[in-house]
Amino acid sequence: MTRTPIVRTGAALAAAGLALLAAPTPAAATTPTPSPGATPVTRAGTSFLTATGIAAGQPVRVDASIGDFLYWSFPATAGQRHRITASVSFPKTRSGTSTWTVEVFDGLRRRQACTDGAQTPTVDASAGTVTLGCTLRQVRSWAEPWSADPLPGTYYLRLSVVDLPEPDLGLPVDVELLVSADDDGSRDDGKLNAPLTPVTEAGTVLTGEPTAAPVDAEDDRFADWLPDLGSRWIWTTVGGVLAAVAGVVGFGLTRRPRRA
Repeated sequence: MTRTPIVRTGAALAAAGLALLAAPTPAAATTPTPSPGATPVTRAGTSFLTATGIAAGQPVRVDASIGDFLYWSFPATAGQRHRITASVSFPKTRSGTSTWTVEVFDGLRRRQACTDGAQTPTVDASAGTVTLGCTLRQVRSWAEPWSADPLPGTYYLRLSVVDLPEPDLGLPVDVELLVSADDDGSRDDGKLNAPLTPVTEAGTVLTGEPTAAPVDAEDDRFADWLPDLGSRWIWTTVGGVLAAVAGVVGFGLTRRPRRA
């Protein structure tokens, strides 16, 4: 029995490609949305000490100016993975391109790396909006002191412009920001049920006190009058003998010969 090979025409391949493009992507399915009933935040701090506290799912809408440093803070617990989305809207055309950045710091002011998102995008002068994003690593329950792994605590978020033409400083902008948290549970609290290296030479368990080996009486009497090798008397005697020998040799080398 012979099988007829399946040949797909160009129209069939194009239809398959359109079906793949029409399928929803994981990024679109995980777009963060504000929590129902959350109160919007309408202000921002200007430093780490004055950072405005926000919660995950709480929208932020702030009127600011180009050149301002905007700070917010949010709590993070072990097992959470945070995603930050921000957009800056320009009410009028600017004189040149500008570069914006969103940065995240932990409680020790250590900058945390972003695993996804446009953290430092550049926008043209004719664009009306720039979108920023940052996905943090999962917060760990513990870490080594020398590592920069994200730990539970308060995190700080900073939004600012890093490059722009000088005439654009001070122009008004509208900032919208949202922090979302996915609680997947901590993946560091595992339990080792069996040793990684099995014990191949197991010892015996002693149930009683070990007994010392008997010592021969003659050897014991012979060793009673011998001093211990580590005793200070041994080293004092040896040092005295060496000093006497050194004195005799030195005298023989330095004395003058007698004249007849």
